[in-house]
Order: sequence, then C-alpha cells, then structure tokens
Amino acid sequence: MTQASAGWDLEAVLWARGYSPLAGIDEAGRGALAGPVVAAAVVLPPGDHPFRDSKTLGPEKRERLAAVVREVALAWSVAEASPAEIDELNILGATRLAARRAVAGLTLRPTALVTDYLHIGAGLPELAVAHADARSLQAAAASILAKTARDARMVAMAGDYPEYGFDGHKGYGAPAHLTALQRFGPCPEHRRSFAPVAQARLFLT
Repeated sequence: MTQASAGWDLEAVLWARGYSPLAGIDEAGRGALAGPVVAAAVVLPPGDHPFRDSKTLGPEKRERLAAVVREVALAWSVAEASPAEIDELNILGATRLAARRAVAGLTLRPTALVTDYLHIGAGLPELAVAHADARSLQAAAASILAKTARDARMVAMAGDYPEYGFDGHKGYGAPAHLTALQRFGPCPEHRRSFAPVAQARLFLT
C-alpha cells in the first residue's frame, strides 16, 4: 500500500449494505513490553482528508495530524487496556477490550466498524481487513490518535520510571530497554506475561 491509497473503499462496502455512520478502529502498542495497549475509534465526515497509516509518518507530522483529526472528526474516542489487563486477558483479548471501550466512548454511535484485521466483538457489524489503516481514512485517523496518545502516555511514564527510558523506545524491546530490565527488573507498568519481562524477573531471583 502506498501513502496515497487511503480512501473510502472499505466504507463503501458497508455503505452498500445500508450501514451509516461508520467508525474506523485501530490500536497501538500490541508488541510492547510495557505500558497499555491503546485503541482509537474515529467517525469522519465524507470527503478527502490528509490522514495516512501512522507507521508511515514521523512523530511531528503525527502530532499535527492528530490535532486535525480531533478538529474535523464527527466523533473520536481513545481508550486503553492496562498491563494488568493484558496479563489477565492476553494481548489480543486486551486489545479487543480497549477497542470496545473506544467505540463505547464515541458520542456518535456507529452502525458498523472498519478495523485493521481485528474482530472486537462490540455488537456491531465489522469489516476486519488487513492493512485497513493504510486503506481507510477513518482507520488511518484512528491509528494516528492511538499512536500519539500512547506515545504521550509513555513519555509521561518515563517521569515515574526514568531508569527504563520509556520516552525513547515507548516500551518496546529495544536493547536499552532489555538492558534496563536485566538490571532493575520489571516495574508495575511492565507486562509480566511477556517472555522478556518474565525472564528478567528470573534473573533477579
């Protein structure tokens, strides 16, 4: 997929079935070792928008576009599932929980959802398509909100746990993070069920 490919083709499938309004859903942080998994839901007005999959954007552009999403969206919502919920439900279950919370937080109730290959079980019809965040403007907008919200959360978390460098790697398995885990063990924001975190705990016993 190219950056220019995001549009309304996926939504058109649901519109043809009589569903409107629709929301795009995406998440951030599934693969991290620490911090929450964050999901966003966005309902955009029809038309052209500059939104693209957040993975194709630099941090500054993501922040600028996140502000645009919040300004132009008919409704938007961001929600999370905590590390404890990730450990209890597993990462897929927690991601679905965060996404359902995001949908529930919308002030405009959608009749169906476009998701990035994630069946969330929100009681609404879902079009769960691989790379939806690169194909759907609404899912792309959701990916921008989820990513920027989670990054901000991890930067704030770095103030509480400076030894881990969360503001740099955002909780992912960067070498500096793994080294800190080996040295200090996990903090309350780490996902204890994830193998590198569990292994670090063993080294400290």
